[in-house]
Amino acid sequence: MSIVDPILSNERTQAMLQSNHWRNKTLLEFFDEAVAKDGNKPAVIGYCKETDSKEIKTYKELSVLSDRLAAGLLHKGVGKGDVVSFQLPNWWEFVVVYLVCMRIGAISNPLMPIFRESELSYMLGFAKSKVIFAPASFRGFNHAGMIEQLSESLPSLEHVCILGEHGLQPFMADQVSDADREQFEGNKLSPNDVFLLMYTSGTTGSPKGVMHTSNTHEYSARQFISRTEVTDKENVFMGSPTAHMTGLMFGVSMPIMLGATMVFLDQWDPSLAWKIIRDEKIAFTMGATPFLADLSESDALTPCNHDTFRIFVCGGAPVPPAIGRSASERLNVNLVTVWGMTEMSAVTTTLLTDTEEKVFETDGYPYDGTEVRVVNSKGQPIPNGEEGRLQTRGPGNFVGYLKRPEAYDTDAEGWFETGDLAKIVHQKYIRITGRSKDIIIRGGENIPVATVENTLYRHPQLQDSAVVAKPDDRLGERACCFITLKQDATIDLQQIKDYLSAEGLSKNYWPEYLEILPAMPRTASGKIQKFKLRDMAKKLT
Repeated sequence: MSIVDPILSNERTQAMLQSNHWRNKTLLEFFDEAVAKDGNKPAVIGYCKETDSKEIKTYKELSVLSDRLAAGLLHKGVGKGDVVSFQLPNWWEFVVVYLVCMRIGAISNPLMPIFRESELSYMLGFAKSKVIFAPASFRGFNHAGMIEQLSESLPSLEHVCILGEHGLQPFMADQVSDADREQFEGNKLSPNDVFLLMYTSGTTGSPKGVMHTSNTHEYSARQFISRTEVTDKENVFMGSPTAHMTGLMFGVSMPIMLGATMVFLDQWDPSLAWKIIRDEKIAFTMGATPFLADLSESDALTPCNHDTFRIFVCGGAPVPPAIGRSASERLNVNLVTVWGMTEMSAVTTTLLTDTEEKVFETDGYPYDGTEVRVVNSKGQPIPNGEEGRLQTRGPGNFVGYLKRPEAYDTDAEGWFETGDLAKIVHQKYIRITGRSKDIIIRGGENIPVATVENTLYRHPQLQDSAVVAKPDDRLGERACCFITLKQDATIDLQQIKDYLSAEGLSKNYWPEYLEILPAMPRTASGKIQKFKLRDMAKKLT
């Protein structure tokens, strides 16, 4: 029995179908159509930096491999409604597991490769994941050892598949029987069933599991295809993690819907990325500001850039106008800025035909069928140009957080509270101006401040801790840690990092600046005044 509990009213379903914003078509149907149309076309071209290797899988090969793995999982008792987690880098195997989940009616749960014991033990346990796929090692880290140790305390985790020397082979059936295919058909998910579970960084407490259906996911990808005019004849490059909504939506789901070729790089390297862009005749890619800045500053730009490379979509955090203008000019591409969340994927984008002012100084405007509004503290819409809380509603909005219906934060009219501050400019465009949620966005990745702070509070030498954002030209923001110490205690930044590592927090969550204070600035009621700490962080060097 599935543990998912989507919030999806009949009224919303009927309205979306009648307006044709939901097409009632699953991603698996798109994939099967692509196989039938041109099975010999390359589906995935995967570059592995550590081994300096490249692997190509056609649509037909993906179909055969995913069917065999699907049958193998069915034989192990994994099926409809089960959560299948996969902590895989940008490898072709990621796509196979994603397709397998759809084939057997399981729920895909991609997990970022940077997650460690602290995050994984919670995420796997909360979702009651039945299977996990992980690399034996990646970027020098022993994933196999970590997963083996974690599995001992996770009773629901029945199967562990480590991609070592034999890859996915140990879990694959030798052949797919007619009975297997009958079960594939019987397990088929409807377009309104939850097929995707992705964790988002929590602002307080634990991460939340965002649930999406095929209809919500397909709508967002389809609208994005329309905006960017990407075709099946163009190759899509993804250097951002495919386990993040950005990488999954625009590096995997979108190419599958088009029947296009997806090209992966498993570890970001701007020089290697440029070589791939040149050799694979890449037309489109997407990433956060650091990816854009790295490409524009790379020595490989001039020898590798080409006319086919026409679109860079930048999101994850507001793009500093100076970086956007400089990079767009140097790369000679159409820069499209985008705003979104795991809960809705992309919500607003600029257009290929937009003026420089709109491209570089806004975060775009909503898709057809999606609405945004800015409200004051009382929830009342305010005039354009004034800053307030950003809300959105539309066909791409998610269908709730796993086992946390109280956190849905969507009113009776369908407006979702994004947690961002914004203003509306140029009549319908938005500009993100800040966040009401207490998170840091470093290179497009959310750092859950509460998780880091709660871990630091367990340190025996620390009295108080507070983590805030420090603006950074390249990454957008970096984490700055303010602490007060217990009597006679001493500590430095490296010791803080060593402690967080020992506690199992991923490296991306570690602070990069440390400031020791005699006392925290507080309100009369005792709350730490983080706005004062943010002002202090701006002045640190």
